[in-house]
Amino acid sequence: MTTIVTKRNYGLDILRVIACYMVIQAHAGEFYYIRTDGTVSNIVDAYWVGWYNPICIISVPLFVMISGIFLFPINDVPAFFKKRFSRVLIPFVFWCIFYALYLYLRGYDSLNTTLLHIINIPINFGAQVGHLWFVYMLLGIYLFAPILSPWIQTASRKSMEFYLALWAVSLTIPYIHLVIPEIWGETFWNHTPMLYYFSGFLGYVVLAVYIKRFHMEPRRWNYVAGIALIVVGYAITTYGFLYRLPTEKVVSKLVLTWSFETINIAMMTTGAFLMAKNIKIKNPDSAIMRLVSDISAKSYGIYLAHILVLNGVHSLLDNRIASAAVKIPVMGVCALIITFIIVKILSFLPKSKWLIG
Repeated sequence: MTTIVTKRNYGLDILRVIACYMVIQAHAGEFYYIRTDGTVSNIVDAYWVGWYNPICIISVPLFVMISGIFLFPINDVPAFFKKRFSRVLIPFVFWCIFYALYLYLRGYDSLNTTLLHIINIPINFGAQVGHLWFVYMLLGIYLFAPILSPWIQTASRKSMEFYLALWAVSLTIPYIHLVIPEIWGETFWNHTPMLYYFSGFLGYVVLAVYIKRFHMEPRRWNYVAGIALIVVGYAITTYGFLYRLPTEKVVSKLVLTWSFETINIAMMTTGAFLMAKNIKIKNPDSAIMRLVSDISAKSYGIYLAHILVLNGVHSLLDNRIASAAVKIPVMGVCALIITFIIVKILSFLPKSKWLIG
């Protein structure tokens, strides 16, 4: 078995910070291609979203891959669950309640609706704040991780590549469905077709561990492959959005190529990961790297809180800047900085881990 690298990789800290910014910019773009009624807005600003956001969509898969790097081995299952669930679940519940109360205090929801949102948290995220879906997915990975751990530590390179090859095939299914609506056992009474068990975010976890075990050492081909994967993946993702934008009315159909479970998003994610892991920092104690490490350590809190800040930044800047070409990145940067400052302040409170992870 190949030895798993345990030395700190500062490139992954940098990648986590970049992913943190990406997810905020991706959400900033939503103001310019989704109308308030949930339909597609194909105004000029939406085309800027089509150019900017495709690369930002990889933020969530990158978070999953970075988490996957540090998940294994799992030797003490109760201790693993206690550590992971307390760090993730408790802040999540806090922010679900916070968003519900915020919408009530702003007059958007009635008291009854607010209470229903809070009661609904065990079923699905409380207030309709879409980014909180991520936490349920992450908790699902944590639940399965102890089952996966014995295999992923001892699996041969070929067996991991076999899994990843089938996972890659599953990533083409959204496009196959454009031609063939049901394949490999799909039907209305069967929701687990042939490659169901090789699909989803678990593939990003396996991919991360595969790279960690067999390709973590820097190689020149990492850059060549990384750039090629990003360029091709970006081209597919961008073309799919811009091609559909003039005529599509349904958001879910417009963003087909933005799905996390598509081959093009996996290509860009893999490319970014391959290059970032090779980053070497000569002085990890420098001021900039201390800041990067601090943002990286607080990335979960930033993720949970950023929508609140982003909405405020949008209200402040939207009418002051003419084009989304400028608005989207400026809003993203401002929201990241302000959210980090808020989370940093919260981190000084007693028991702050229950608030920001």
